[in-house]
Amino acid sequence: MICSQYSLEDKQDEQAREEFKKKFDEYKKLVRVKKKKFVYIWAKYSLEDKQDEQAREEFKKKFDEYKKLVREKPESIQIWFWDESGFSLRVIRRKQWTKKGKQKKVRGDRRKGRVNVMGGVRYSDKKRWVDFITTGNSQNFKSVLLIFYKDIQREWIEQGNKEEDFHKNGPKIVIILDNASFHKKQEILDEIREEMPNIILEFLPPYSPDYNLMELVALVSSS
Repeated sequence: MICSQYSLEDKQDEQAREEFKKKFDEYKKLVRVKKKKFVYIWAKYSLEDKQDEQAREEFKKKFDEYKKLVREKPESIQIWFWDESGFSLRVIRRKQWTKKGKQKKVRGDRRKGRVNVMGGVRYSDKKRWVDFITTGNSQNFKSVLLIFYKDIQREWIEQGNKEEDFHKNGPKIVIILDNASFHKKQEILDEIREEMPNIILEFLPPYSPDYNLMELVALVSSS
């Protein structure tokens, strides 16, 4: 790594770096241990006491069935995790590289505003798809979903299939999403069912963002 035109290698403590690497490897092992129980923290409190364990178990069984279909007949079904997120355009610079013993002035440019996106991540290959929105509402939800639907249709056609056969022979598109009110407006749901017959909306159990892979994608992106 180069910092201000000189290398940091001659200043590094190899023993300290090796000890840190070992500790970090241990943390990674903990994450991989399936029996370890992790709690999803929302703001400053846990959601566990608000969750419906029976609903979560039923959802898990249904999801396992979908996963089985993906393994056995990947051409017939796709699973997508769906969510919305917003990113502030305000950038605060807290750190800056400079030579030891010297100060460097850094412009603190700040922009007001926010960028909102809506999209999903595919379970099978972790492909990500997003579109920009002005705000989260039912009409934008349907509009973005229609663009997404056409992109999936285009992908299917590029594999050598005919457009007119998509509704009958194309993959079922299972979209897992939260219970935001604009996701569940009956009028919009009816229109989605009519215009995008291959889509199956599966709503998460209440207070279960830990079941939505897209939550992690949004978290990493915003960080």
